[in-house]
Amino acid sequence: MSAGFRFRDFVPEESTEKGFDSLFNIFMQLVTITSGDVGEALSWLNELDKQYGLTDDGYGMGDFIEDLKKKGYIDEDEQKKGEFTITAKSEQKIRKSALEEIFGKLKKSGPGNHRTPHTGQGDEQSTDMREFRFGDSLDQISMTESIRNAQLNHGMDGDNFMLTEGDLEVRENEHKSQTSTVLMIDISHSMILYGEDRITPAKKVAMALAELVKQKYPKDFLDVIVFGNDAWQIEVKELPYLQVGPYHTNTVAGLELALDLLRKRKTPNKQIFMITDGKPTCLKEAGGYYKNSFGLDRKVVNKTLNLAASARRLKVPITTFMIADDPYLRRFVEEFTEVNQGKAYYSSLKGLGHMIFEDYKRNRRKNV
Repeated sequence: MSAGFRFRDFVPEESTEKGFDSLFNIFMQLVTITSGDVGEALSWLNELDKQYGLTDDGYGMGDFIEDLKKKGYIDEDEQKKGEFTITAKSEQKIRKSALEEIFGKLKKSGPGNHRTPHTGQGDEQSTDMREFRFGDSLDQISMTESIRNAQLNHGMDGDNFMLTEGDLEVRENEHKSQTSTVLMIDISHSMILYGEDRITPAKKVAMALAELVKQKYPKDFLDVIVFGNDAWQIEVKELPYLQVGPYHTNTVAGLELALDLLRKRKTPNKQIFMITDGKPTCLKEAGGYYKNSFGLDRKVVNKTLNLAASARRLKVPITTFMIADDPYLRRFVEEFTEVNQGKAYYSSLKGLGHMIFEDYKRNRRKNV
């Protein structure tokens, strides 16, 4: 009997892990949208299951909830059965998911991994090569490339091998720079007005940027603040729970807090990223709040522009990501940007994360 192969139809084995993964990805999105409300997220997921058949007889929603508990993603209140909260493991997973969704999958690298335009004896080699120059140290010479050049230039004649100065190639070293960034997020009521959810994309960008800094640039500082009628600093772990409030937009309070935080940082590069969808409409005064939501109030605008000038004197550029495109708002942002000598983007929600990521990387290559 001759040896051979027998082929038949391949039927993949049923896997509950696959069912869990597909549901888990949707669940992570829903938890972000519901600001960490597990019960509401599961309720929405249940409705999606009824409409689109996400589960089957082999793996149902009950199995999924049990797996969430077993894997440590949610905790159940012992006193109130059926009430769940997300865990620290879930918070980290949400940040990582946001990073992958917005910036793509990034591998971890060593600390302080920021480039400047200056070359020299830094603490990490780059992939850039150049010819040897007098004064270069021996440890900068790439022996593999240099030997290859010698073989190409002089050939191999028996046991004779010739290596000249002209064959040597040097791998550039890169200086590193630390950066302090403050990310300001507008949580005024307009971030959910007109049927558009603007706060969820802003939260995702913040979580992705925080995870990026943690993984790729661990020597950097990232502070996150939110501003409505007032401004306050929040921890990165609080981002999934962030909600819009019945607030006006006190941009002044946000900028004042951002500059206070940056003054405490002893890093060469400092910057502010501000995500907002509206004009400044509020100030805090001794007698309470000064508010005017009908237009660009000159009193509020002047105070905001004064802070933009103060940031410029402190060499702190402000990059504004305006999630709106009204002509009168453009004029204000243009004036604000000119006073600060920063940058402004009039962004759709779809491209927000990519723009912030690129701007973050670009600013790391220079001492601002």
